[in-house]
Amino acid sequence: MSTAVVVEAPGEHRLTEHTPRGPEAGEALVRVHAVGICGSDREVYQGNRPEGYVRYPLTPGHEWSGTVAAVGAGVPDSLVGRKVVGEGFRNCQVCDRCHAGETTLCSAGYEETGFTQPGAMAATLTLPARLLHVLPDDCDLTAAALLEPAACIAAAAIKANALPGERVAVVGTGTLGMFAVQFLKAGSPAELLVVGTRGDREALSRQYGATDFRTKDQLLPDDFDVVIETAGSADAARTSAALLRRGGRLVLTGIPAAGAHGLDPTDLVVRQLEVHTVFGAPPDAWAHTVRVFAAGLLDPLPLVTHELPLQEFPQAIELVGSGDPKVGKVLLRP
Repeated sequence: MSTAVVVEAPGEHRLTEHTPRGPEAGEALVRVHAVGICGSDREVYQGNRPEGYVRYPLTPGHEWSGTVAAVGAGVPDSLVGRKVVGEGFRNCQVCDRCHAGETTLCSAGYEETGFTQPGAMAATLTLPARLLHVLPDDCDLTAAALLEPAACIAAAAIKANALPGERVAVVGTGTLGMFAVQFLKAGSPAELLVVGTRGDREALSRQYGATDFRTKDQLLPDDFDVVIETAGSADAARTSAALLRRGGRLVLTGIPAAGAHGLDPTDLVVRQLEVHTVFGAPPDAWAHTVRVFAAGLLDPLPLVTHELPLQEFPQAIELVGSGDPKVGKVLLRP
């Protein structure tokens, strides 16, 4: 019997028998290979996700990879059997933001796989085929399960527009931070600094291309061209802005808890800093991520430390929130 995880309400979940839903017109049915767990999944389980950004009862799972098993009317049969990942935002396709390609800003309202729509913590996932991105036939589907967070960082890298030879930095050493290092390294920077709180992440940071590593309590420079912030801690935005030269570019991707130290508007104006933010990934960021992954410039597997069966969902949630430095990316295998 195949199963699915259902979070009935905050703190309440059950394993239930899963019956695949056949694809309707424009849809595809995907056999899920692996699904990742991130902090937002823990928020769903604990009930900490902001109002309007979750709908119970819910099958979570927005980071996933799989293989197309069937397609509905209007979808090319050639998609069957292909390895895929998929965008999470269920955009309307008709509002002005969608027409501009800014699907994460869809004005029809927030809808996302694994939060308001059924997610991938099940044997199969049925979704609009337009959201799928086809992967190379020889790719590692376990590694590909991490391409959703990678796509969010691709969106940040596109907004940062780091040019070859610029001095770039990443604040944060979690999954997002390590993807940011890889995307920035691919752009041939003159220097690539990583700033974190854990010295044990230095080796992996350098493996991915960092030329310098410092903890935030060490003396930090103030003359970098580009900084991508991924930490989401209370002081991460200010730490990131302080790394920049006048006129530098900052992209914020972390979402801190309420009460975080905000950026100083006087500092932003006087130093003419350029600030961008990212919430999710639009189609161009997804396409860029798949290209970079296919070219061998992204290596997600070293980030994976635990692979558990779907039935161990509560243990996986605990691992993600444990604070154990030995816990990296946790995957569930349906």
